[in-house]
Amino acid sequence: MPHIELSVGPVAFEDSGGDGVPVVLVHGPAQDGTVWRYVVDELGAAVRCLVPTLPYGSHRLPLKPGAALTPRTMALLVGEFADALGLGDEAVFVENDGGRLQQLVAERPERVGRLVIAGCEAFDNYPPEAGGKLLDVASRVPGGIALLAHALAVRPLRRVPGTGYAVMAHKPVPHDLIDGWIEPLRKDPRARRVLVDYLRAVRRSDMMAAVDGLRTYDRPALVVWGRQDRMMPPEHGRRLADLLPRGRLVELDGCGTLIPLDRPDGLAAALRAFVRET
Repeated sequence: MPHIELSVGPVAFEDSGGDGVPVVLVHGPAQDGTVWRYVVDELGAAVRCLVPTLPYGSHRLPLKPGAALTPRTMALLVGEFADALGLGDEAVFVENDGGRLQQLVAERPERVGRLVIAGCEAFDNYPPEAGGKLLDVASRVPGGIALLAHALAVRPLRRVPGTGYAVMAHKPVPHDLIDGWIEPLRKDPRARRVLVDYLRAVRRSDMMAAVDGLRTYDRPALVVWGRQDRMMPPEHGRRLADLLPRGRLVELDGCGTLIPLDRPDGLAAALRAFVRET
């Protein structure tokens, strides 16, 4: 997988190539870019998919010594990634389970040509219910993230309702994806440290502050939400679509927070229509 050198160090990314509209697909904590694999397959050659694996704990390339990422610096890192690739106003930025693009829009609205928010932290749901609160608590207990990662290595524990990745998806998350996500957290203390520092820097006020930026974002915006989401309230999707001056909403059935895994077909169809119509 290629990588690009950014201010914090190397960031690996996948590039589907082609001359289509560039679409940057942004994942959340304790995941990597593979969460988007089915969406990339669904989109095919219609767009150029750029999928960074951000340093959220499931990354494999070590950061520069002393690099520490907060939610704000992670948001700005997404903008830096797009700058380094020379992406223009035609680029579409898509986030799932993170909220960082909302912060990027608040600080650098000119960087985000077109915005798609798909099942994300928003408003006062930060850290989000259930799975998000579990990560938050684990980050504040010495050895908590390592313990959680080792527990998730036991495959039956991944299916316990209301916990971990199980609460994020309407259907089971494939084991091979979880294996890849937790491997760095199990084996590399540097990866755990990055995630712990990030989680300890989370402030509810961050997402509330981003709201003002969304209100004045006058570029095309799409909100996609799962009707069965137990972690990110569906009413937040409706509020975001109403808040964005040029926002519109697509709701998907049979879908939780991890929209790229639950309904890659529906998300890809919504993205294709959004790219075509804006």
